[in-house]
Amino acid sequence: MKHYTDVLKKYADFSGRARRQEYWMFSLIQSAIVIALVVLDFALGTLPILTLVYTLGTLIPSIAVLVRRLHDLGKSGWWYFIGLVPLVGGIWLLVLTATAGQQAPNEYGPDPKAYHA
Repeated sequence: MKHYTDVLKKYADFSGRARRQEYWMFSLIQSAIVIALVVLDFALGTLPILTLVYTLGTLIPSIAVLVRRLHDLGKSGWWYFIGLVPLVGGIWLLVLTATAGQQAPNEYGPDPKAYHA
């Protein structure tokens, strides 16, 4: 839960680097909350209002942590848009987010893993 709250504390911080663990733990918790809200919306028999409000409220931190994750690889945040390429873009972005970051400082900052070893 720590990584989830850390990401939310950096709500719109697109600078710096994010470790794989930070990105994936945020994504895991985010997915679990969205699934729970979808089930709750369905159980209440309403439009997916709760899911929509939550998703819109966490959209910016979700993009920010992905951009910081790309920075950890030494890539610009603009690589985010590779996901828009039909068929292969999403797979490519998935592979990038699962790839180990650069172990040395890069143009986006020091290695975050060096401080969390």
